[in-house]
Order: sequence, then structure tokens, then C-alpha cells
Amino acid sequence: MAGLSTLKPAMNPKDEQFFKALGARIASARRAHELTQQQLAEQLGIAQQTLAHYEGGRLRLPVSLLPELTRTLGLSSDALLGQNVYRHSKRGPPSKLQQQIEAISQLPKARQRFVSEMLDMVLARTQQ
Repeated sequence: MAGLSTLKPAMNPKDEQFFKALGARIASARRAHELTQQQLAEQLGIAQQTLAHYEGGRLRLPVSLLPELTRTLGLSSDALLGQNVYRHSKRGPPSKLQQQIEAISQLPKARQRFVSEMLDMVLARTQQ
């Protein structure tokens, strides 16, 4: 029987990098929602092993899964696809604050709460 690598066309390096990053964002969001691969796969109507291949960047995620995936994980398609969700009025890379916000949004919920509480304390002190 043919192996997985013989059934799919080879990805170019740019595509491979994109799908690995996409898979990492899916896995991170899944863990933040405290879902197992099996639970998310069932909600998407796919096999757990297929989801594992998407998360590892070994298979291309079909566009038809995006609506259900974004709804289930509570992400916008821009965030899921790694697009800059902050619109800039000026050209250039996002500010450090915008980069930090994006990084925080990828953390598990418990760590997001911790960072939020720390920010609340700092902001409360600056208002005194």
C-alpha cells in the first residue's frame, strides 16, 4: 500500500512553512479550549489522525473546514491563518505592543488570564 508521502504532492518550502504554522495555531487554540484532538476531530467530522496531520503541517487543511474550525475555536479566519488582525494606518511591521497582543492571544486561557490580571494591576497603579 502506498505511504502518505506518495499520495500527496510535495509542498514547496513556503507552503510547508505556512501549513506547519497553521497547524501550530490550530493545536494551540485547541489546547486553549481544553479539547483533545479526538474531541475537535469529532466536531469537525474528521478522523483524529487526520487532525493530527493538519496540526503537524503534514497535510494541507481543506478550505471547507475553515468555517467550522474558526467557529469551534472562537477565532477569526484572519487569526487562524496568521494574518495580521490589526490594521495599520501606516506601513511597516506591527508595533511591539501589537506583536505582544498577538502572542498573548496564542497562549492557553489560564496564561491569558494571568497576563490580563497583571495588566489590570499595573494599570490600576498608574491611575492612582
